[in-house]
Amino acid sequence: MTIVQAVIIAVLQGVTELFPVSSLGHAVVLPSLFGWSVDQSAPDFLPFLVVLHVGTAAALLIYFWQDWARLLLAFVGVGSGEERQAQWRLLWRIALATIPAAILGFALEKWFKHLFGAPSVAAVFLIVNGGLLFFGERLRRKAAGAKTLAQLGWVGALAIGFAQSTALIPGISRSGATMVGGLLLGLHHKESAHFSFLIATPIILGAAVLEVPHLIHQGVATGFGPAAWIAGIVAGVTAYASTAFLMRYFGRHDFQALDPFAYYCAAFGICALAVLSLRG
Repeated sequence: MTIVQAVIIAVLQGVTELFPVSSLGHAVVLPSLFGWSVDQSAPDFLPFLVVLHVGTAAALLIYFWQDWARLLLAFVGVGSGEERQAQWRLLWRIALATIPAAILGFALEKWFKHLFGAPSVAAVFLIVNGGLLFFGERLRRKAAGAKTLAQLGWVGALAIGFAQSTALIPGISRSGATMVGGLLLGLHHKESAHFSFLIATPIILGAAVLEVPHLIHQGVATGFGPAAWIAGIVAGVTAYASTAFLMRYFGRHDFQALDPFAYYCAAFGICALAVLSLRG
C-alpha cells in the first residue's frame, strides 16, 4: 500500500465512520472500483486499521471531552448528587447501547468476515442503507413528542444498541442506524447524533483493542511504519472535522436531515453495482 492510498483510505475512514454512509461499505467497494490490490491479510494491514481506529476514537474523545469529563467525575463521585445521578444514567445508557454490538460482533465475527471481500454485497447494502435513512425520516414524523437525551430510557438505549449492531454488515451505517433508532424513539436529530457519537467511542476503541492479541502474535512493531502513523493522524483530523460539521448540520436541520445521505448511498450503491457488473 502506497502512502497516497493510505491517506485516501484514512480520509475515507474519518468521513464515512461518522457520516451515515457506512465506512465498511466504502472500504469494501472503493478499492475494487479503483482497481487497488489491497491485501487485507498482509502483516502490515491490521496495524494500519488499528491506527486508523485509534485516530478516529481520539477525535471523538477530544470533540466530546466535556461529556466524558463529566461522566468520569460522576464515576469517581465528584459533583452534586443530582448531577452525578444524571451522569450515571447517561453512562448506563451508553453501556447498554454498546453491549449488543459487542456481543454480536464477537459471536458472529467469522460469519461476517466473508462479506468483507464481496464488493457487490456491500453495494447492495449501501442501497438498503439509503432506504433505511429515507424511510426512517418519514416514520420519524409519526413519533409522538420530542425527547431530550436525558429522557432516553434504558429500553430505548438497548434498542439503539441493537440498531448499531446491524452495521456489522458492510454497507449498513453504524451512525445511520443509531440515528434512525434515536429518531424513531422521539429524539431530535442533534440529540440522536450526539448519542450516536458517544456510543461510537467505546465501539471504535474496542475494535482496535480486540486486535491487540493478533498484533502481539505477529510482532507489535510490524506494520507501524510512517504510512500508518500519517494515515492515523489524517483519519483523526478528518473525523474531528466530520463530527464538528455533522453536529452543526443536525443542530440547524431537524426536518429530512438524513435525506441527502440517503440519496448518496442509493446512488453510490447503484453506480458501484453497475461498474462491478460491467467489469465482472
